[in-house]
Amino acid sequence: MKSKWIAGARPRTLPAAIVPVVVGSAAARGDFNVVRALLAAIVALAIQIATNYANDYSDGKRGTDDKRVGPMRLVASGSATAKQVLLAAMAAFAVAGVAGAILAILTTPLLFVVGAVAIAAGWYYTGGKHPYGYYGFGELFVFIFFGLVAVVGTYYVQAGHVTFESIVLGSASGLLAVSLLVVNNVRDIDTDKISGKRTLAVRLGDRNSRIFYTLTVLVGILLPLALIGSDTFVLLVILLVPISLPLIRKVIGGAKGRELIEVLGGTGKLQLAFALTTAVALIL
Repeated sequence: MKSKWIAGARPRTLPAAIVPVVVGSAAARGDFNVVRALLAAIVALAIQIATNYANDYSDGKRGTDDKRVGPMRLVASGSATAKQVLLAAMAAFAVAGVAGAILAILTTPLLFVVGAVAIAAGWYYTGGKHPYGYYGFGELFVFIFFGLVAVVGTYYVQAGHVTFESIVLGSASGLLAVSLLVVNNVRDIDTDKISGKRTLAVRLGDRNSRIFYTLTVLVGILLPLALIGSDTFVLLVILLVPISLPLIRKVIGGAKGRELIEVLGGTGKLQLAFALTTAVALIL
């Protein structure tokens, strides 16, 4: 019973939520606050899980997931009813809302607005009459909310201000989060075309989407080098390039179906390696 809900939460995508909190907290090294960092982590993870369940619910209701190669979907597979998955999504959004409200009370009321927009964006990714994820804007959502907002927000709630460093690191984390979505959407190009889901991968086409993946990974990894003038230890991110090359070779080499599921997991691990490497560089 528990395993199906864990699978439905799509654990391979969760690094997208963990990485920005680690990076933002490392950037706030002089003002690190464990309580606020943990609250930021709860918000990020809850929104990611809620969005995954909401996506499962909405796509399941539309029949988009009826034929797919990727990991199991709760509604489409019949493992759970649409109502159960909807309740799971709402519960996760509620957790994010409570943790976010506490952060807003501790810091600034502006976070109430940011949190509300983030939750709405998570729902309308595939929910509502005109889900923006069906029109190729999913990557933009991921870049903004699992990159800029998550890193800069985590930094802000601890340090009380925004810096160029936090914006650069937020952009880098956002690009790596986008790479996860690109792999997922490249895998589903054929089935998404049939179901009328016009993701960015469908719009760009298979070859261009694979090139886009390569760019998001490499630029994401190396973008922190823009901070080398103030922190020479960011050179450590170069060590991540050899780790990324096997993933890039598989994608550019035309990997499909279950091979791309392996790339998805590998990209998640690369994100975690990026968070740890960047954290070490900043702390040093």
